[in-house]
Amino acid sequence: MTAQDWAQVELIFAAGIAGGEATFEIATPSWAEFDAAKLREPRLIAVDSAGEVIGWAAASPVSTRAAYRGVIEHSVYVAPEHQGRGVGSALLSRFVTDADAAGFWTIQSSIFPENTASLRLHEKHGFRVVGRRERIARSQLGPHAGQWRDTVVIERRSTRNGLA
Repeated sequence: MTAQDWAQVELIFAAGIAGGEATFEIATPSWAEFDAAKLREPRLIAVDSAGEVIGWAAASPVSTRAAYRGVIEHSVYVAPEHQGRGVGSALLSRFVTDADAAGFWTIQSSIFPENTASLRLHEKHGFRVVGRRERIARSQLGPHAGQWRDTVVIERRSTRNGLA
């Protein structure tokens, strides 16, 4: 993912925000803000046969402390019109492979419990539920606007890194 991809990545991100089932965010960041907050690797886009961006995955470190250098929090977004076609699975598979290659030992995320498709996708790729945060924040957009929401905390431990 590069600055040239941002316009299409931002549209996909905005669709996820508007749908109300992907994030507590209420607006997309600028490219500079996104770029500064996300790790360079792994950072991926999925493109269709015409070269259009149809999905993306990126991660942020969970902490600046050295002890957590191998732990990242990730996001995977797929354009609404391409959901259910294996794009998310392809992105997540490659993301996990790239995260392992980069030396990360834990990938984590928080998912709304109503987002069962994302929970199933992550389970398929080796993630497990490690907890639930009850009434962690209020949604401001989408079908749950104004309501307190829970999130399901998931993680995947590397089979290559952080074993000893």
